[in-house]
Amino acid sequence: MYKEINSYELIELMSTHNINLIDIRDNYQFSLGSISGAKNIPTNYLLTNPSKYLNKKDDYYLFCNYGTTSSKICNILTKQGYNVVNVVGGYANYLEDSR
Repeated sequence: MYKEINSYELIELMSTHNINLIDIRDNYQFSLGSISGAKNIPTNYLLTNPSKYLNKKDDYYLFCNYGTTSSKICNILTKQGYNVVNVVGGYANYLEDSR
C-alpha cells in the first residue's frame, strides 16, 4: 500500500526538505501552473517506462488535479516496487491550502 500526504503536510515537508515532486498531469495542464519545483512527467510516460524516470531507492510525491489519478498511479507503481506518495486532493487542494 502506498502512503498519502495532504497539502498542508506537503507544504511543511517542502519547507524543510528537497523532495522529488512529480506532476503527472499532461503538458498543457502543467503549463497553466503547478507546484513550485515539480517535475512534469505525464501519466502515460510514467506508466510506459517508470524505470526511465524513477529509482526504486528514492521517494517520489505524485499529484494530479484532484488526487484521483495520482492515487491509481501510486497503487500501480507501489506494486512495481517504487516508493511513491500520493498528494491527497492534488493541485486543487494545494492551491486552496497554500493561500
